[in-house]
Amino acid sequence: MRAHRSLVGVLVLLAACGGGVDGTPGAAGVRDPYFPKAGNGGYDVAHYDLDLGYEPRTRHLSGTATLTARATQDLSALNLDLEGLDVERVTVDGAEARWNRAGQELTVRPRDEVERDRTFRLTVRYSGTPLTLTDPDGSEEGWLATADGALALGEPVGSMAWFPGSHHPSDKATYAVSVTVPKGLRAVSNGEPAGQETRGGRTTWSWRAGEPMASYLATVAIGRYDIARTRTAGGLPVLTAVDPEQREASRGALAELPRVLDWAERRFGPYPFSTAGAIVERPEDSGYALETQSRPVLPGAPDTGLLVHELAHQWYGNSVTPRSWRDMWLNEGFATYAEWLWREDHGGDTAQQTFDALYAGEHFADAESDAALWSFPPADPPDAARLSDLPVYWRGAMVLHKVRQKVGDAAFFELLRGWAATHRHGTADTADFTAYVELRAPDHDFTAIWSQWLHGDGKPPHP
Repeated sequence: MRAHRSLVGVLVLLAACGGGVDGTPGAAGVRDPYFPKAGNGGYDVAHYDLDLGYEPRTRHLSGTATLTARATQDLSALNLDLEGLDVERVTVDGAEARWNRAGQELTVRPRDEVERDRTFRLTVRYSGTPLTLTDPDGSEEGWLATADGALALGEPVGSMAWFPGSHHPSDKATYAVSVTVPKGLRAVSNGEPAGQETRGGRTTWSWRAGEPMASYLATVAIGRYDIARTRTAGGLPVLTAVDPEQREASRGALAELPRVLDWAERRFGPYPFSTAGAIVERPEDSGYALETQSRPVLPGAPDTGLLVHELAHQWYGNSVTPRSWRDMWLNEGFATYAEWLWREDHGGDTAQQTFDALYAGEHFADAESDAALWSFPPADPPDAARLSDLPVYWRGAMVLHKVRQKVGDAAFFELLRGWAATHRHGTADTADFTAYVELRAPDHDFTAIWSQWLHGDGKPPHP
């Protein structure tokens, strides 16, 4: 009998462990050099289904997030990033799962361990007052309350303030977002509209983003927007949502949006998403622009330069996404150089003139800004607080111009389009870029550009 009881005990133990899977917990972060707790190991998210409800009067958010993911190891537990909010229930494939909280980490322990390469569905029901987070550089992100609703902005880690997930740019997924708000308000998100329904004094607005998206590019904007629809000359649908206070001031710039997109397609290749547009908020609601996927958020009426910058990000940053936050210059350097190209193509300064003015210290009105330009190399910001500083934008653009000088215009523009096509809907880092350039232009030596302009300290020798 003693032997029999031992055998029963082993069988019970194996059943409790999901049939004997020898799983281990997934990592609580992906060890990003600037945000080491961001993202999570052990699984890859393919799709987020977010069902949200928001009451602006009380600032109460309720949500159900369903993640479809694939295990990349045998998992006994896994983590999600979630800052604030109260978790009410967690299930894995419909079965109740144990969970606990520690800072931004929501640790989930499935009833049955998840085998490597298995696709599973994880659902989290949560609610509460979502937080506004302060970035290392002092800017605000997360869930921002506005005069008539709310605005969710996520760069770099603010999305964890309104839904649980793997919040690192290396883990991209498709999205379905439904937001229920009081009747009379609109809720705008990424991608294509997928219907609306009003019932019992509340309206549900649904959106679908069918191309992969990093979570920092997800947005929800709630308010009394004027919605307009148009198309580019090539037939791409364009949807804009504009705060009524910004309607007249924005009219001219937004009328340019289809033309800017047509120009960008000629320069960068086919537009990478099924829809385009913009969300125009009051300046006091956000204070900065963000390239939220397919529909960038703009703080008040934009000028054409800002519109070009944020739309260029749809190729460089959104479709081709940085693998880590160290690679931020691949977003901002490219989008800044797009501004230079727009001016060059529309009767303004050439990119060479802009480059020369920057190098000579003539572009900025004060010596402090000029010194800041050379304070660190664009590919190596010293810390998270400096990720949006001048070198990442302007010196990043100068790196691209040095490549253009080296290979000539025809090869350079082929490189721009080829880079966007090669990594379309994927991720890439700085080493990928330098390797790509060297592969496509094997007869040129880029050693000095990479060592002095991309990674070098201080002002490089005269170009």
